[in-house]
Amino acid sequence: MRNNCSYLCSSVSIPALGSLDLKSAINMAVFEYKAIDLDSSATGGTIVADSPSQARELLRAGGLTVTRVLPLRQKRLLLPGRKSPRSQREVLAFVRELATLLRAGIPLLSALDTLSQQRGRHFGAMVQDLADKVTAGVNLGDAMSAHKEYFDDLCVSIVAVGENTGSLDAALQRLADYKEKSAGLSNRLTTALIYPAIVLALGLAVAVFLMSYVVPNLLTALNQAGRELPAVTRAVKSISDLLRGWWWLLLIAAAAVAVGVRALLATDRGRLASDRLILRLPLIGPLARKENTSRLAVMLAALLRSGLPFVEALQIARGTTRNRVFRSALSDYQEAVIAGADVAAPLEKSGVFAPMVVQMLAVGQKSGQLEEMLEQLAQAYDQQVATATSRLTAVAEPLLIVLMAILVGFIAFATILPILELSNVL
Repeated sequence: MRNNCSYLCSSVSIPALGSLDLKSAINMAVFEYKAIDLDSSATGGTIVADSPSQARELLRAGGLTVTRVLPLRQKRLLLPGRKSPRSQREVLAFVRELATLLRAGIPLLSALDTLSQQRGRHFGAMVQDLADKVTAGVNLGDAMSAHKEYFDDLCVSIVAVGENTGSLDAALQRLADYKEKSAGLSNRLTTALIYPAIVLALGLAVAVFLMSYVVPNLLTALNQAGRELPAVTRAVKSISDLLRGWWWLLLIAAAAVAVGVRALLATDRGRLASDRLILRLPLIGPLARKENTSRLAVMLAALLRSGLPFVEALQIARGTTRNRVFRSALSDYQEAVIAGADVAAPLEKSGVFAPMVVQMLAVGQKSGQLEEMLEQLAQAYDQQVATATSRLTAVAEPLLIVLMAILVGFIAFATILPILELSNVL
């Protein structure tokens, strides 16, 4: 089966799009079709239209006999505000490649068509949708805003400013640099927590196995001997009986707790309390502060380098910051900037920024060298995040191993102790 998408987009859908207003063009959807062409050959691909009926009309206008039209975007739609790691890797590669093509002198439409052909099925359809809307007269930034599952406000704003200033390739390059640094921070934290998580999971699995199978079998003979068990052994046996007899109730309770915590985190108050708790945790709290500060500095520097006004850049940074405590501090910072007041006071009051960060932001704001200050700050904190991550891994690994050893050793001691007493060794 051959793909007739490029033919349809150039000869059928584009004239129809051109007759629509920009708002309608931005909100149009991508449809997957199967049809028979003039040569009686089966063909298929994707087409952009406002509705399935309009998609059929466009296909018939291109001389095709339509057999099936299905909305493609509904099958790949993500939850609002949820972006999978794979989609973000695809966005990073797309932005980087688009910047390279534009810098090489290739027109935007040709670059989008090229990238749509070499991307995966769903992501390629989205890129083709961008190309169709750009051909219809829609700005690339506005076209991206219709795909929130891939492009956030930061992407849309940087691309829009780049288009308005005629430096779209440079804007895309800065956007790719920011996303690469942001992904590097996340990957570094994830990598640091993988080994401790594996050790914790294995330790708990071993403990559950001992309590569910080993301990009951060993203590059965002791119960038949009629000897009174030590207090430690009785406590372990009670936990073992609970796991064996009421495991289903424990699963229900764990599921209820998980649902309750998730519902609590879905509220603004619950998320704020959770973010505040994370910042107060030992080891993890300082690392979270440095990671958020580094991400914020890189983001603001990228927005300002793109030519965005500082207040607007600060508003976008505040909206894309995940930690609510930092978001509240940025809100106070933005109000102080708008009012022309001293910006150091609200930053110090928030308690989330180190004194060095407060001074650099205040001095940079007054001297007009905020971009340079932010870039220096990002470099400094990026190194601190790397160091803190290494220290967290170095401390967490032996600590978890010792804790798991104590847990397993306690179970073993509670099991062996009555055996030793029974044989009069003690």
